[in-house]
Amino acid sequence: MASHLMRRPAGWLIAVWFAFGLWLAPLMTQTSGSESPSVAGTAAYRQDRILIQRKARVSPSVLADFHAARRGEVLRSFEGLGRLQVVRVPAGETVHSLVAKYQQSGMVEFAEPDYAVHAAATTPNDPKFLDGTLWGLHNIGQSGGAMDADIDAPEGWDVLTSASDIVVAVLDTGVRYTHEDLAANMWVNPNDGGHGFNALTGTNNPQDDQGHGSLVSGTLGGVGNNGKGVAGVAWRVQIMACKCLDSAGNGNDSDVIECIDYARTNGVRIINASLDSPTYSQAMSNAIYSVREAGIIFIASAGNTSANIDLNPRYPSCYEIDNIVSVAYTTPSDTLGSFSNYGATNVDLAAPGAAVYSTFFTADNAYLGASVIQGTSFAAPYVAGTFALMLTKYRSENYQDIISRVLNATDPLPALSGKCVTGGRLNLRKALSPPISLTAIAASSGGPFSFRVFGGPNRTCVIERAGDLTNWEPIHTNTTSAAGTFDFTDSQPGIPAQRFYRAVSTL
Repeated sequence: MASHLMRRPAGWLIAVWFAFGLWLAPLMTQTSGSESPSVAGTAAYRQDRILIQRKARVSPSVLADFHAARRGEVLRSFEGLGRLQVVRVPAGETVHSLVAKYQQSGMVEFAEPDYAVHAAATTPNDPKFLDGTLWGLHNIGQSGGAMDADIDAPEGWDVLTSASDIVVAVLDTGVRYTHEDLAANMWVNPNDGGHGFNALTGTNNPQDDQGHGSLVSGTLGGVGNNGKGVAGVAWRVQIMACKCLDSAGNGNDSDVIECIDYARTNGVRIINASLDSPTYSQAMSNAIYSVREAGIIFIASAGNTSANIDLNPRYPSCYEIDNIVSVAYTTPSDTLGSFSNYGATNVDLAAPGAAVYSTFFTADNAYLGASVIQGTSFAAPYVAGTFALMLTKYRSENYQDIISRVLNATDPLPALSGKCVTGGRLNLRKALSPPISLTAIAASSGGPFSFRVFGGPNRTCVIERAGDLTNWEPIHTNTTSAAGTFDFTDSQPGIPAQRFYRAVSTL
């Protein structure tokens, strides 16, 4: 749940209140008899104490008398933090009633419950995530990288980790489908028990004999939180191995097209194609258009020739079909990769793709990582894994809506300005949980109060109002437009001493 607050003080001046964790909850309820947090919906707070802030003009001794009269014991004081105090709730009182008494006293700037907090990131126990090797998922500046030069994966995983019902086809050199970090996430063909298709042999054995496809698969969907090796962007997903490249990493359009058709006829939702060619193929274009008609999203690596592909096209990135998402790669310093292709028109976004570490094909417990392993091939599966999670969360939306959500949620980077359509790097957290905010719309003195809600496309938001930051009431529900906004006017008559507003979304 996300929210943003606005306060309407006397005189109809508009002030924005920043939304920290304590504002992210609906109206709470209170019970007695325990010192553990009380929970109502997603709100949680201690039942045995509250927080207050003394007004500067009120002397400490006067407030102390008020405490004594209410049998409220001051547990801690923080004069250096704006005269903040922690007050015990006496027997026979509730948090709600005591907060109201302090609010009504006129002696405090505010009184509120002692809200619960928790770690804001979901962390898997996979060793190479924990030791910082997987910098593209979580970058804290390890190995000389830039802080937060990542896709905000732990914050995104707070929202969702599993896309277990989504099938993603990996068109590549095959996949080591018995690998300890891939086996549980391999798609199983209900007809023959295989894990995909080998276009080179015409069989259902797409075993990797080069390594590229296994590296891609681990990045996309290495099993998360299993205590082994790596975690993929999607901890749970169904990977369909489609071998169309040989042991040297080479193939032909006909083999790729055969794998595209296999994927289309076997229920995939996403195709990851970490391959490219300088040659336009009408047959390939038609094949990708056919999966567009089936609503399949086609993720394409932009290629690794350091070229502007608006001027020197590479395919499939440059086919003008709206289900194609073309991906460049970034480094741990949030710069464009030195080999990465780019293009303000034909590349959509970038994702991490340097210093790769992932599952490898040589053994069931093999992994490979080195500073020289880099390229758009490994940026594409970051995006494919994100789309798998997005399709799980936004089940009713079509491929165009899902693509718009991801592209609208990138982190803008100076290094990507003019280099791709979005000018940004993938951000999983923003895609899965776009921020929600309110912006005041200017009104004449005494006129109705209006504001604009920003919350991402097609998002249902509830506007709530309160006079005391405690007793919230829903007053309006609406769904944002494709542009991610809607406007609301509170026409309630009268000018209260103060009024607070927040927008809440459960998406």
